[in-house]
Amino acid sequence: MTDTPASAPVSGVKRIELTLRALVLGCLLAVIFTAANTYLGLRVGLTFASAIPAAVISMAILRAFKTSTIWENMTVQTVASVGGAMSSIIFVLPGLVMIGWWLEFPIWESVAICVLGGVLGVTFSIPLRRALVVNGGLPYPEGVAAAEVLKVGSRGAEQTESAVRENKSGLWIVVLGSIVSGGYAYLAAGRVFAGEAARFFKLPVALGGGATGLGFGMQFALLGAGHLIGLTVGLAQLFGLLVAWFIAVPIMTSPEYVTWLNGFGIDSIAATVAAGASAEELATTVWRNEVRFMGAGVIGVAAIWTLMKLAGPLIGGLTSALAANRRRNAGEVLTLTEQDIPINLVAGISVAALVGIAALLAWFAQASPALAGATPMLVAGGLIYVVLIGFAVAAVCGYMAGLIGSSNSPVSGVGILAIVVASLLMLGVMAVAGVPADPSIIAYALIVTAVVFAVAVIANDNLQDLKTAQLVEATPWRQQAALIVGVVAGAIVIPFVLNALNRAFGFEGGPPGIAAEPLAAPQATLISALARGVIGGDLRWDLIGLGALIGVGVILLDLALSTATKGKVKLPPLAVGIGFYLPAAVTTMLVIGAVCGWLYERGLKKTSFADVGRRMGVLLASGLIVGESLFGVFNAGVIGATENEAPFALLPEGSTWPAMLAGVVVFAVVTFALYQWVRSRAARV
Repeated sequence: MTDTPASAPVSGVKRIELTLRALVLGCLLAVIFTAANTYLGLRVGLTFASAIPAAVISMAILRAFKTSTIWENMTVQTVASVGGAMSSIIFVLPGLVMIGWWLEFPIWESVAICVLGGVLGVTFSIPLRRALVVNGGLPYPEGVAAAEVLKVGSRGAEQTESAVRENKSGLWIVVLGSIVSGGYAYLAAGRVFAGEAARFFKLPVALGGGATGLGFGMQFALLGAGHLIGLTVGLAQLFGLLVAWFIAVPIMTSPEYVTWLNGFGIDSIAATVAAGASAEELATTVWRNEVRFMGAGVIGVAAIWTLMKLAGPLIGGLTSALAANRRRNAGEVLTLTEQDIPINLVAGISVAALVGIAALLAWFAQASPALAGATPMLVAGGLIYVVLIGFAVAAVCGYMAGLIGSSNSPVSGVGILAIVVASLLMLGVMAVAGVPADPSIIAYALIVTAVVFAVAVIANDNLQDLKTAQLVEATPWRQQAALIVGVVAGAIVIPFVLNALNRAFGFEGGPPGIAAEPLAAPQATLISALARGVIGGDLRWDLIGLGALIGVGVILLDLALSTATKGKVKLPPLAVGIGFYLPAAVTTMLVIGAVCGWLYERGLKKTSFADVGRRMGVLLASGLIVGESLFGVFNAGVIGATENEAPFALLPEGSTWPAMLAGVVVFAVVTFALYQWVRSRAARV
């Protein structure tokens, strides 16, 4: 499909943009990045933006076609990026296995939830493009970085020989980073190296006698993710980690705290731990069952604060979209860079998706005897919830993606808020319709939340891609069509990967996997616990309320720091909340990765190749994530096929300390060597 624009970015270049080969390549890359992100999200609770590595791979492959252009590469990275983003649905969907409603992930239901919610994410984000992308003044760090990569590496840009060399080097960096991280993960699976180094201890009586500890996961995927989130977010997560593990956990595991709670007739989680239990068991039990709910309160308050700040941009975006549609209907010819999918067609696609969602919800309600009598009320309420909450979270996530990047956007906070609201609404349905208490009520709340979450994660990624499109002067409506293709590609992959991982490892509360230790799935675990707690009436609102107060304090501290330093120092409240509920070993390595990335980029500042080196650092980080994550999916498949929980074991169990020491040394040496190698390649471009 070709067009000749009124003013193309490159004189004399034929505009080739939305092509079959671009869509096919984008779908293939979407499969890879979706699988990688699914594993990473379930293991450590994070996903990564795949736009930049997708762009680099696209440019290297499409260079074989003489007619390829920057806009065609933009299409490839759009499809691949949104497909990878779709994997964030795993922050909610496994909850249905954790509560025992599903034993595995049914293909058609899982795909329908992802596709229908994802398409709404695309259509809801279209009216926001002008407000948040064109006129919002937001940095969109990943979108801008992807545009830079496309401009220097695509045919159709003003290429130099150094740009061609950078593109080739970038591909090799992604490949080598993937090989190194995948190789280290293989050796960790073989017990040659430990995957984590941790130390827990009990405090002396003078300091309360509680327990705490700290550790870090020796995983290159985490190192790469830390590099991508940056120093500001990394240090904010460290702040949350320190408050959680060095204030909250020691206090809540201390004998004085247990006695104090008993005075109010409240049983402490610490009191349920067996006498003489290790410091690790005591600390992790309290953190998992109590402290993480405080983190939920922090994130909830931060998400609400963000929504309050967005009222103006939301109204402006809708007004702008409607005005553009009136201009189009009046016969005015819009330039290519202003042509969104017409708002009437957007409305039609949205209605079609909502009809599909209604059918899905009705089928689910009719299949449950406890809900069948209240089907009309449940479907109507579910649709209203999806429209109102869905559009609100699309705006929140789009704004935060523009502010701090897609990888750091508040999708976790959105899931927490959405499940609490959905569960409270289900309580109302139970009261009005006389629906008895039943596990199907929790399952229905999770399914509605999963749809809303799909809206959130796609809007989170879409606006980042649309920023890239704006900077390379791509046609918005073509990018929006590519976004829908990417949603479908990612949605088809997810249930198959989830079933492989479920069979190999399992989830807490669900059927056991072959391996002894289930997947952590931190967000899904927390979200399912919230649903059970609200509907069952035993949710620790006191802990969530305390976390909310902490969140208010963090917001005030962030405002004070930003004002005092004129925006140079910030403390993102959402990142602080994430530091509360992600496992300590995950957060610590993310912080280490953020510091490594900062030191690497700082060392480049005074060089002539600083920009090139920075882009190559991002590619290294992406490769590190992809390699380890794909090995994780492969490992799950082998475990399921062989029914052997350690199919790659090279050493017997019990060599923890030697493996831990060897892992620390090798991990540090390889990390230093990789950064030095990338720097040297940047210098030669």
